[in-house]
Amino acid sequence: MKVSKKYAESLKTYDRTKQYEPGEAIGIVLENAKAKFDETIEIHVKLGIDPRQADQQVRGVLVLPNGTGKTKKVLVIAKGERADAAQAAGADFVGAEEMIQKIQTENWFGFDTMITTPDMMGVVGRIGRLLGPKGLMPNPKSGTVTMDVARAVAETKAGKVEYRLDKTAIIHCPIGKKSFGKEKLLENFTALMDAIVKAKPAAAKGQYLKSIALASTMGPGVKVNYTRL
Repeated sequence: MKVSKKYAESLKTYDRTKQYEPGEAIGIVLENAKAKFDETIEIHVKLGIDPRQADQQVRGVLVLPNGTGKTKKVLVIAKGERADAAQAAGADFVGAEEMIQKIQTENWFGFDTMITTPDMMGVVGRIGRLLGPKGLMPNPKSGTVTMDVARAVAETKAGKVEYRLDKTAIIHCPIGKKSFGKEKLLENFTALMDAIVKAKPAAAKGQYLKSIALASTMGPGVKVNYTRL
């Protein structure tokens, strides 16, 4: 695999085989986030469970203490008072059947998150095949199917993230931007890891946390010492 000169130089600044304490690992990641844009800092957690088993799923949502650094555009599918509440809470787009039709006919996806009320799921379901592959399908487990749309909008805007196990038993999740600095990123890291540890399935056997790595958008991964977690 061919890597850029900057990437190759970054690999020389730390020991790739060593597991660093979280704060130290974040410091190394920040030092090597040399792109001209504000890079996203991501965490990658390998778990010792079988994602094929229904009783070994890990999924949840969390409002990070310092947000994600990204302002998400929110579409709310609701009617009446719920639609008004969503508008007041700061939703970028609010509507019902007409918004579904816009997505269907214009292939419009000018939003990052869709929130809907339970009574509108039948309408939303019509375009499930369009929303699903893009990760935009509302789901009660992620808090995007709810009667309290105002709260859901506020949390999404405040920096709510969803963490979930993929097919390879790894959780990938952003914990902020380079511009946050070490302290805020460490607070977000700690909050997210606390949530993942607490979400350990009862059916999980053996070692739960297998490995943790941190990386910036363009930088190499740094291993994190997870024994204290």
